[in-house]
Amino acid sequence: MNIENTKAQMRKGVLEYCILSILEGDDKYASEILGTLKDAKMLVVEGTIYPLLTRLKNAGLLNYRWEESTSGPPRKYYGLTETGKVFLKELDTTWDELRGAVNLVTNAKNN
Repeated sequence: MNIENTKAQMRKGVLEYCILSILEGDDKYASEILGTLKDAKMLVVEGTIYPLLTRLKNAGLLNYRWEESTSGPPRKYYGLTETGKVFLKELDTTWDELRGAVNLVTNAKNN
């Protein structure tokens, strides 16, 4: 079994949750989202994030707006919709439950 593949699948499984969490406070453009993920050691490339942002937008969880930039072309800023905010709160609860369950299981092997 390939450990890198397993690690990539684990990261991929939480990527949507991480993106929605990043957008919880302020609207951001894709490069800002990528930067936040990279700073957190989530290895993500542009080719992964754009289709995911489009899928989240099509699901009604995100909206976007164009804003002029002083340093280049206009930027597309993404933000949470009301549906996205509710969805994120549900994911917060699910994440807390999952983290607790995983901690119980993984800590039990160390006792």
